[in-house]
Amino acid sequence: MTENPEIDAYDARILAALQQDGRITMAELGRRVHLSQPAVTERVRKLEAAGIIRGYGARVDPAALGYGIRAIIRVGRTEYARVVQLVEKTPEVRNAYNVTGDDSWILEIAVIDVSHLDAVVTAFCLLAETSTCIVLNAVREDAPLLPARRDSIKPPIRKVTGR
Repeated sequence: MTENPEIDAYDARILAALQQDGRITMAELGRRVHLSQPAVTERVRKLEAAGIIRGYGARVDPAALGYGIRAIIRVGRTEYARVVQLVEKTPEVRNAYNVTGDDSWILEIAVIDVSHLDAVVTAFCLLAETSTCIVLNAVREDAPLLPARRDSIKPPIRKVTGR
């Protein structure tokens, strides 16, 4: 990975378009962001080399593959390596986050049914105390991520007092 390049408006539009459709051709991407195909190809290569674009992949619907339940498992404090080892051998775990707070881990899983959910949760219960939530509806997933800008952060609201 090289030093991160300066991200300009063209790069931001390229990132937005690629996050929306990773299979877009360089010619179409160039048309959308108003750059030539060679120019957009070079910018994409630089974003890849800098590690900003980590890869490309398909977004798959778990329900279409037979996974009727999506859930979040919160795992309490336990030995880090044991959780990592169990996560690596549990294909139902889609995302695993080591976090701060009362819990040490947040796991996103996809399972076929309630008995499958019970089997996966039980494996993690043997390591630490767990808490499980079933996902009812996803309001936002895979939202595009654009370059961070401090000037877009709104200042906190200050209380106005009578003094």
